[in-house]
Amino acid sequence: MQRVPLVDYLVLDDEPHLVAAECTGCGARYFDRRSACASCGELDFRSADVPTEGELTTFTIVQFAAEGVEVPFVAGVVDCGGTSVKGNVVNTPPDPEHVTLGMRVRLTTVPVGTDAAGTEAVGYGFEPVP
Repeated sequence: MQRVPLVDYLVLDDEPHLVAAECTGCGARYFDRRSACASCGELDFRSADVPTEGELTTFTIVQFAAEGVEVPFVAGVVDCGGTSVKGNVVNTPPDPEHVTLGMRVRLTTVPVGTDAAGTEAVGYGFEPVP
């Protein structure tokens, strides 16, 4: 089965990871395309691999969502070695007993859907580090 990443900055290889655009002037990191750095105005960027483990810095437990979206789920922000990454916390119950500020998490892939040709779209989330 062919797999394709849901976002351009998700790399699906033996060890899936995220790749950010890093400003060559100040080191600020961004996901997706940038014309200029929002921090310093620099126009040049290089690719930078983002660490796959990090710390959950903020989160919310979503109780209401669009039709077809399973709730509750946990949306959060993870500090991956100084790069802030938005993503859902998965593979754990979505409650304050299992999801806490400062918890260690790691990147994981999440199947999103499969088209008629059998190609699977793959997203990402973060799961607790045991």
